[in-house]
Amino acid sequence: MKRRGICLAAALAAAVAAGCSSESGAERAGSSPPRPAAASAVTPGASSGARATAAEREIPAVLTVEHEVDVVAEHDGEVVELAADEGKKVEAGGLLARLDGRQVAAALEQARADLKISEYNVKYNEAELHANQARLQRAQLMFNEGLGSKADLDTADFMAKGSTYDLESWKANVEKHQAEVHALELEMDKTRIRAPFGGMVSRRYVRQGDVVTKGTRCFRVSQLSPLLVEFQVPETDPRKPAVGETVRGTLASDPNRSFDARVARVSPVIDAASDSYEVTATLVNPPADLKPGMAVRLSWSAAFSPRP
Repeated sequence: MKRRGICLAAALAAAVAAGCSSESGAERAGSSPPRPAAASAVTPGASSGARATAAEREIPAVLTVEHEVDVVAEHDGEVVELAADEGKKVEAGGLLARLDGRQVAAALEQARADLKISEYNVKYNEAELHANQARLQRAQLMFNEGLGSKADLDTADFMAKGSTYDLESWKANVEKHQAEVHALELEMDKTRIRAPFGGMVSRRYVRQGDVVTKGTRCFRVSQLSPLLVEFQVPETDPRKPAVGETVRGTLASDPNRSFDARVARVSPVIDAASDSYEVTATLVNPPADLKPGMAVRLSWSAAFSPRP
């Protein structure tokens, strides 16, 4: 009896404790009700089927120019003079370097002398033809008057025709030597390395005393302006750049320095490797210290249409 009473008392105490715990839990739940789910922000006036978001991304690029070429030697020879160095501004056709052209110069001098001899022979044969034509006229008159023989007339006619052929031969010789002189003058000019357009020498690959061959890279000449920037836009991007549109860029070395560029060309061809097309923009009034080859970043706002 005593043991049964103890068990009943313990069970009653456990029931009372469970009721108190349940009540305190309900009170806690009532003091902190669950929060409602946050409503998604919707742009006023935008329908649920036509919503779009915009993402700003940076595109790395490099400043460039329309014309930048490596100037190569057009003749074999030793570099005997350097007329321009890196950083020098040059005009179109300006001398960059000169190669040893003594052999070409000697051949050109000989060709000019041969041309002069041919020209003198032309003058001599013109005078000789004039004299033989006069003899032919006299022989013809004498033959008509019965004072000359047919043999004398034939001889005079032969001499006149021979002088004509000699004159034409020497005239052809003059043209031949003129062509030789012109070809050697071109060869002589090839011993002078010149700038193909106005700009600045950005690289020099040769030194005085170097022996170069035809096709050797000697200088790099860069156009100073206008500065361009080329970047690629994915073909799947719904935002298509238009000619005349302005994009903003910053220097990779100094993000605080920005510039504007206006789209000048949009390539009609898609690059299969990157699935993108190239866009070329011209910098608008760039600072004087911006130069080709500088790394930049372009800000491009790309619009993405959500899935239906």
